[in-house]
Amino acid sequence: MPVHRPEPLRVRGPYLTGLLLTALTLLLTAQTAPAAARDEAPPRGSAHMGMGVAAHDGVHGLPAGTKAAQTEGVDVSSHQGYVDWPTLWNSGVKWAYAKATEGTYYTNPYFAQQYNGSYDMGMIRGAYHFATPDTTDGATQADYFVDHGGGWSRDGRTLPGVLDIEWNPYGDACYGRTPSAMVTWIRDFLTRYKARTGRDAVIYTATSWWTRCTGNHSGFATANPLWIARYAATVGELPAGWSYYTMWQYTSSGPTVGDHNKFNGALDRLQALANG
Repeated sequence: MPVHRPEPLRVRGPYLTGLLLTALTLLLTAQTAPAAARDEAPPRGSAHMGMGVAAHDGVHGLPAGTKAAQTEGVDVSSHQGYVDWPTLWNSGVKWAYAKATEGTYYTNPYFAQQYNGSYDMGMIRGAYHFATPDTTDGATQADYFVDHGGGWSRDGRTLPGVLDIEWNPYGDACYGRTPSAMVTWIRDFLTRYKARTGRDAVIYTATSWWTRCTGNHSGFATANPLWIARYAATVGELPAGWSYYTMWQYTSSGPTVGDHNKFNGALDRLQALANG
């Protein structure tokens, strides 16, 4: 009796090519999806002081010991939520800045607890604005800042407002501006802030960002105190024009809130800055 053997399966060229392409596409998608997710920009409003420091400048240790002529402080935002001010006060923290605004589209929902809570604990406090020069002009953002918590009063315990100008967490590091355009934006913000409050705002930045995005402009050093960001044992090189720093953010991993700072002077000098 004859045995019937099945015909061998013949896969046509175009069909096989299609299968291989499909499999390759699925493989590439699986490999690239996590990377794409990592590259997504954070939501607007989530930026905070020092957000890009570790990623761009690295972390190179901590200051060795505590100098008697420096005064410990912290900076906070919605990133920290409700802050344990008694613990910070008992650890020696004497001043604090809270994020008030970002651009012209965001106010910190924890600002009242952070700004007033530090004051009620006995600290000298202030507010800062995270700049977004790619959204609106400097003067408009200064108005928004002052109108939403960034003002100043001569009560001896309110510090002048801070312009936080650093890497753009939402896109191009320099917000798509040339160095000259960035200097103009900063000048417009500082001019309007002083017109509204009578005080020269503090500038928070990192030397590497300032050099790249303003061309290492030196024109603000005579009027605006410098708050430098560098996570290292020493403050390092300062931006052009400034021969000393007023404040130094030296870590983002300190106790209780993460961001810790040193005021370059004793408490009475900090009080003098508050008084204007």
